[in-house]
Amino acid sequence: MPAVPLHLAGHPDIALSADCGSCFALCCSALGFERSADFGHDKPAGRACHNLAADFSCTIHARLRGEGYKGCTVFDCFGAGQHVAQGLFGGRSWTAHPEVRAPMFAAFPVVRQLHEVLWYLDEARRLGRSSPAVPRAAAVAVDSLVTETVELTRLGPSQLAAVDLATLRTRVGGALRDVSAAVRTAAGSRGVPRRLVPGADLLGADLAGQALQGADLRGSYLIAADLAGADLRWVDLLGADLRDARLHGADLSRALFLTPMQVAAAAGDHRTRLPERIDPPAHWRT
Repeated sequence: MPAVPLHLAGHPDIALSADCGSCFALCCSALGFERSADFGHDKPAGRACHNLAADFSCTIHARLRGEGYKGCTVFDCFGAGQHVAQGLFGGRSWTAHPEVRAPMFAAFPVVRQLHEVLWYLDEARRLGRSSPAVPRAAAVAVDSLVTETVELTRLGPSQLAAVDLATLRTRVGGALRDVSAAVRTAAGSRGVPRRLVPGADLLGADLAGQALQGADLRGSYLIAADLAGADLRWVDLLGADLRDARLHGADLSRALFLTPMQVAAAAGDHRTRLPERIDPPAHWRT
């Protein structure tokens, strides 16, 4: 949880950062995962993790990464957990009230995606209001999508099942693309290598110390890439895979559409500059 809880601008009732003490460990119970380098065992959706205690705490929280649960330290619900647990279900836990288990577990993945969408739209709206380069039409489209998505988060559990998330994400993606293009054009991208394009395969690429300002790396594969000391300001990183990327000393202070999950999946240090609303992961300090 960030040192200062984040909320959607203009909507103090909608959190965009997790409060893990208020969600009945929905990420550890409602969601599933497979045994891999990120998770130490298989867990189907709807079954509580065997490391979960009766009070919803994690019995290995202090040593998750060392025991093979790196994925748990990367996950972020963008505030959806407490919204579902405390808002939609009035603070009734799925253990004390078994009748809410199924609808709560079904609602959480939907609301989690809605909150992630709001994370991106919140940034786009801030950019639209701070950058004269963003066309008014693009800013208006973002505002409209914020209003629409906020209303979806207020639906009841039974109504959430009918939400067309795929269509919403497509429309939001288009709006974010328009804002990104305007902001990056204004920032300039002179000298950026031609291979740095959306969806690029940059697995293990050596980009250390390079000036990448204004590049569009949306959806790119930067797994284990060396970005140490690189200038990533105004770089669109929407959906980019930064697992094990080296961000030591890199400047991401104005990177576009970066999330806490992407940062937590990468490696960095005290010299790495991050956007104001993203705190350095705890494991960067160890």
